[in-house]
Amino acid sequence: MRASFDKLWLLPFGILTASALVAVGIVVFGPSFVGSSSAEVIQRAPSEPTEAVAVCSGALANDYSCYQKRYQDMVRGSGVEAAFAELKDEYMKNEFVRANCHQLTHAIGHAAADLYGDIPTTYAKGDDLCTAGYYHGATEALVVKIGADNLLDEANTLCSTLREHQEYFFYYYDCAHGLGHGFMGVLGNELFDSLEACDTLTDGWEKDPCYAGVFMQNMMAEDDPSHPSKYLKAVQPLYPCTDVQARYKTACYRIQTSYALRTRGNDFGKVFELCGEAEEDFRRACYQGLGGYASAQSIQWNTTGVAQNGATSKLCKLGENYEARSNCVAGAAKQFILHYHNDVQAKELCKSFDVDLRAMCLRTVEEYYKSFQS
Repeated sequence: MRASFDKLWLLPFGILTASALVAVGIVVFGPSFVGSSSAEVIQRAPSEPTEAVAVCSGALANDYSCYQKRYQDMVRGSGVEAAFAELKDEYMKNEFVRANCHQLTHAIGHAAADLYGDIPTTYAKGDDLCTAGYYHGATEALVVKIGADNLLDEANTLCSTLREHQEYFFYYYDCAHGLGHGFMGVLGNELFDSLEACDTLTDGWEKDPCYAGVFMQNMMAEDDPSHPSKYLKAVQPLYPCTDVQARYKTACYRIQTSYALRTRGNDFGKVFELCGEAEEDFRRACYQGLGGYASAQSIQWNTTGVAQNGATSKLCKLGENYEARSNCVAGAAKQFILHYHNDVQAKELCKSFDVDLRAMCLRTVEEYYKSFQS
């Protein structure tokens, strides 16, 4: 039976400004991918570099396009592993790279998909660094290759190998999530059309992660002048969640809190107020999304578990009532599970609260972590 866990908290990315960084997971698992044997796919070696790898220093030290080109050049010239080795090194010492790590792993995935041409081979080269952006980007690139004319006929086949092997459930989620990114790419960032494309997926489980990919890509467009979004409004920071159909709203509100934080100067108190004014049935999703970003930022800025828990607790306690605080804590605990791939840090977070919040938090951790074991 498929696990029913919700990985929307695994999707933080450098959508906030550098002064409001969100989390990037650095737990690395190299998948031994079922279905990628030489009998099934032809492995292509990286090509020899045709030009020097981009150097992002001086005036280009904070230029995302330069880093994007640098890592894609490295994939083409030296391979995926070399690109990740370089990115991991820069992550430890370069604040700009840390802030944009998820997007940069997207870029590595794009280049790898261009090189290898299919999901099994490309995923076999992958790395979970920075919340698995590599897999999202790889799927996105392959969807774009399919093109709009064949999109609905072929998109259902992209994740089929993963669908058949439940031990690769994380990667299956990442593939379905990447479809949402890819639909946005093929359909010119038309959010409503892309959500409808997710609805055509024949495996119903894939729809929710696909929706999340659409909303995430919509916010990533904020930092890409070449692909601007028509569906972000600073004066209405919870739009488009207010206008999409009910089946899309939970995914939207959880992810949209990132953009709301940006528009409110990373002031969690102000975004708690925004969530409090959200549609009644979806306030919970908004608060939980905010909790996910509370723990995300705490991970980014603090190296010890004690400090991370303290910073997260302080942010969630800004909630104006129990509904706000409890859902923030639940979202934060889930993010810790996703970041560390265990429940240790999340349980320690729970212990830092008074009795009522502690009990709720521990129940959330137990139920959520168990869903990974299904």
